[in-house]
Amino acid sequence: MKPGRKLVEAGADRCTDADLPAILIGSGGRGYSAEGIAQNLMERFGTLSNMMGKPLQEIAAVRGIGAVKAIRLAAAYEIARRLVKELERDG
Repeated sequence: MKPGRKLVEAGADRCTDADLPAILIGSGGRGYSAEGIAQNLMERFGTLSNMMGKPLQEIAAVRGIGAVKAIRLAAAYEIARRLVKELERDG
Protein backbone atom coordinates (compact mmCIF):
# COMPACT_ATOMS: atom_id res chain seq x y z
CA MET A 1 0.00 0.00 0.00
CA LYS A 2 1.32 3.44 -0.92
CA PRO A 3 2.33 5.55 2.11
CA GLY A 4 -0.24 8.28 1.49
CA ARG A 5 -3.05 5.75 1.22
CA LYS A 6 -1.80 4.02 4.37
CA LEU A 7 -1.94 7.32 6.25
CA VAL A 8 -5.51 7.99 5.07
CA GLU A 9 -6.84 4.48 5.62
CA ALA A 10 -4.93 3.32 8.70
CA GLY A 11 -3.79 6.56 10.32
CA ALA A 12 -0.48 8.36 10.58
CA ASP A 13 0.54 6.31 13.60
CA ARG A 14 0.50 3.17 11.41
CA CYS A 15 3.04 4.64 8.96
CA THR A 16 6.64 3.52 9.23
CA ASP A 17 9.54 5.93 9.60
CA ALA A 18 10.21 5.49 5.87
CA ASP A 19 6.55 6.06 4.91
CA LEU A 20 6.43 9.60 6.30
CA PRO A 21 9.36 11.06 4.33
CA ALA A 22 8.10 9.15 1.26
CA ILE A 23 4.87 11.15 1.50
CA LEU A 24 6.85 14.40 1.60
CA ILE A 25 9.12 13.28 -1.23
CA GLY A 26 6.03 12.62 -3.32
CA SER A 27 7.48 11.03 -6.42
CA GLY A 28 10.57 9.24 -7.58
CA GLY A 29 12.16 9.15 -10.95
CA ARG A 30 13.00 6.71 -13.69
CA GLY A 31 13.62 3.38 -12.01
CA TYR A 32 13.04 4.45 -8.40
CA SER A 33 10.04 5.37 -6.29
CA ALA A 34 9.48 7.85 -3.47
CA GLU A 35 9.31 4.83 -1.17
CA GLY A 36 12.69 3.64 -2.43
CA ILE A 37 14.22 7.07 -1.92
CA ALA A 38 12.85 7.23 1.62
CA GLN A 39 14.18 3.74 2.33
CA ASN A 40 17.63 4.85 1.08
CA LEU A 41 17.46 7.84 3.44
CA MET A 42 16.64 5.57 6.37
CA GLU A 43 19.45 3.17 5.45
CA ARG A 44 21.92 6.04 5.17
CA PHE A 45 20.93 7.91 8.35
CA GLY A 46 19.38 5.14 10.46
CA THR A 47 16.63 7.15 12.13
CA LEU A 48 14.47 10.18 11.43
CA SER A 49 16.25 12.15 14.13
CA ASN A 50 19.64 11.31 12.61
CA MET A 51 18.41 12.42 9.20
CA MET A 52 16.84 15.65 10.30
CA GLY A 53 19.07 18.57 11.02
CA LYS A 54 21.67 17.41 8.51
CA PRO A 55 22.88 20.01 6.02
CA LEU A 56 20.64 20.33 2.96
CA GLN A 57 23.53 19.30 0.73
CA GLU A 58 23.91 16.00 2.58
CA ILE A 59 20.21 15.17 2.23
CA ALA A 60 20.14 16.35 -1.40
CA ALA A 61 23.09 14.07 -2.21
CA VAL A 62 20.89 10.99 -1.80
CA ARG A 63 19.83 9.72 -5.24
CA GLY A 64 16.41 11.09 -6.11
CA ILE A 65 16.26 13.84 -3.51
CA GLY A 66 17.69 17.02 -5.01
CA ALA A 67 17.30 20.51 -3.60
CA VAL A 68 13.50 20.84 -3.61
CA LYS A 69 12.83 17.56 -1.82
CA ALA A 70 15.61 18.27 0.68
CA ILE A 71 13.97 21.63 1.42
CA ARG A 72 10.60 19.92 2.00
CA LEU A 73 12.19 17.50 4.47
CA ALA A 74 14.01 20.35 6.23
CA ALA A 75 10.75 22.32 6.50
CA ALA A 76 8.96 19.31 8.03
CA TYR A 77 11.76 18.94 10.55
CA GLU A 78 11.55 22.61 11.48
CA ILE A 79 7.77 22.40 11.93
CA ALA A 80 8.21 19.41 14.25
CA ARG A 81 11.00 21.15 16.16
CA ARG A 82 8.86 24.26 16.71
CA LEU A 83 5.84 22.21 17.79
CA VAL A 84 7.93 20.38 20.39
CA LYS A 85 9.27 23.71 21.61
CA GLU A 86 5.72 25.11 21.92
CA LEU A 87 4.51 22.03 23.77
CA GLU A 88 7.41 22.20 26.20
CA ARG A 89 6.75 25.88 26.82
CA ASP A 90 2.99 25.46 27.21
CA GLY A 91 3.09 22.12 29.03
